[in-house]
Amino acid sequence: MKKIIAAACAAAFLLSAGCSAFPNESSSVILKESVPPAAEDKVYIPINYKEQVGMWLPYVRFPEIMQGKSEEQFRKAIRELLQDAAAENVNTLYFHAHPMGDAYYRSEIFPDGTFLDGDYDPMQIVIDEAHKLGISVHGWINPLRLQTDDEMKMLPDDYIVRKWIDNGEPFVRNVNGRWFLSPSYPETVELIEAAVGELLENYNIDGVHIDDYFYPSTDEEFDRDAFEKSGSTDLVQWRTENVSRYVKAIYDKVKSFDKRLLFGISPQGNIDSDYTSQYADVRRWSSEEGFCDYIVPQLYFGFENECCPFLQTLAQWEELVKDGVVTLIAGLAPYKLGREDEWAGAAGELEWINQPDIIDRQIAAVKNSSADGYALYY
Repeated sequence: MKKIIAAACAAAFLLSAGCSAFPNESSSVILKESVPPAAEDKVYIPINYKEQVGMWLPYVRFPEIMQGKSEEQFRKAIRELLQDAAAENVNTLYFHAHPMGDAYYRSEIFPDGTFLDGDYDPMQIVIDEAHKLGISVHGWINPLRLQTDDEMKMLPDDYIVRKWIDNGEPFVRNVNGRWFLSPSYPETVELIEAAVGELLENYNIDGVHIDDYFYPSTDEEFDRDAFEKSGSTDLVQWRTENVSRYVKAIYDKVKSFDKRLLFGISPQGNIDSDYTSQYADVRRWSSEEGFCDYIVPQLYFGFENECCPFLQTLAQWEELVKDGVVTLIAGLAPYKLGREDEWAGAAGELEWINQPDIIDRQIAAVKNSSADGYALYY
């Protein structure tokens, strides 16, 4: 990952002994025993690890490694990126396959992503190159986020979301110039399931992953009609149930295909914000079976953060998963190295500049906690 780190911001980060992954003897592959009928004829055995060292590969990196690149150029870029990651013991990659109602894979439902301008399949190349190195690949999707208003006008008329917009259906709403699925309708949940289904059926992925874009807006007008028709009286509770409903639908979709595959969720690290701004019931997902296999809170805070100091916030998440229903992976933020943190308060504002070893120390803290790994966002 040395090249990744250099590109991100930090010169000396992750080169120390503190950067090493969890011991190899404890990073054993998880292979669950039961396989449903739908997967009996599959020869592929998913690769997943008891102790995860994850890395996100977000769509914001795609202009650099994909846009304007030939298939061979893209494959070379991915190979180098993964080799750097493997050298630092990364064993799990979250690849951004479906970031905004689009597809960085072969899809019969969604249009190609903006940065995919070559005639090749990025998802397949990533899987091929990652599996050569023993790296697990989880297809990362954003369930509700769609294209901007201008982008939508450029898409084919037969795109299902474009049809919904043209027909005035309530399933999609525009928020500040970008379209989003409204999760209160079964039609939108079915479309989310279809996106997951394409990945499961057409690729040897090892899991599915979603992050913290759970609800498009806190504005009461966003889904007022659906709320009023629901008969519910508590908007917050109703929206929270809507989110849990589609989260469970994804989990069930994954497990119905192959119980050995994993489903992971990466919510905001601030638990209160998960509820107040995202309607994400992280306490329930972390303590009840049937919502996820692993949870990766984005603990993108320094030790001196005045709102959510790292050690205290990590301990809060440890408490949430204490019953052992799900695996806790700590999401870390090397992208912040060398940057001012304007949301950290006076005490933590310059911590990421003045303390270049902050990620090393956070990894050490995670290893001494009850968490089962960490994941890095550059």
